[in-house]
Amino acid sequence: LTVLNAGRRYLKAQDLSGKVFVTSGLGGMSGAQAKAAVIAGCVGIIAEVDEAALLKRHKQGWLMEISNNLDHCIARLREARKNKIALSLGYHGNVVDLWERLVHELDTTGELLVDLGSDQTSCHNPFNGGYYPVQLGFEEGKQLLSSNPGQFRMLVQESLKRHVAAINKLADKGMFFWDYGNAFLLEAQRAGADVAKKGANKTEFRYPSYVQHIMG
Repeated sequence: LTVLNAGRRYLKAQDLSGKVFVTSGLGGMSGAQAKAAVIAGCVGIIAEVDEAALLKRHKQGWLMEISNNLDHCIARLREARKNKIALSLGYHGNVVDLWERLVHELDTTGELLVDLGSDQTSCHNPFNGGYYPVQLGFEEGKQLLSSNPGQFRMLVQESLKRHVAAINKLADKGMFFWDYGNAFLLEAQRAGADVAKKGANKTEFRYPSYVQHIMG
C-alpha cells in the first residue's frame, strides 16, 4: 500500500510497471519491501549489508535475486525498467554506494534511473548496529563498533551526510523520496545533513513521512 500510494500521489500513476523503487533494509520490519515492489509491479532494488538477511528473504521467495555487484544491479535495473518486468533485486552492500552510483549514472548519462526512494535502516538505533557506515564493510563495521564506538558514531554521521547528499541530487531531478518512520531524516539532521525544508521551521523536513503523506 505504501509503494502503490506513493506512485499514485507522487508519480500520478496507477500502474507502476517500469518504475523503479530504491530503498534499504531486508531485516525484521523492512524485509517486506522486496515483496511489496513485486506486488506493486515495479522494479525494487533493496540494499542490505547483512548477507544473512538477504539469504533469508531469498529463501522465503520475497526476494527474487541477489547481487553484490553494482554494475550487474544497474544492468538488471535498466533491463527490467525497459521491459516493464516486476523485479526485486537485493544488493548485498551499503545503500550509500547504491545511491551514489545512481547519481553517477545521472551525471554521466543524463538518465534518472529511480522514480521512488525510501530507507528502512534501523535509524532509531544508528550507533549500535542499526545503520552501518559506507566507509567500512559489514564485518569491519561490527569490529569498530565493538572496539571504538566513538569512531563508529563519527563514521555513521559522515555516512548519513553522504546518503542524503546523493538522495538530494536525485530528488532535484524528479525522484520522490519519503521517510519510512525509521528516524532516518531525524538522525540525518542531527548529523548535519541537508534535510531541512526551505522556509519552514526546524522540525519540518524536505521529504514527507509515509504516515501523514502517503498512508494518510
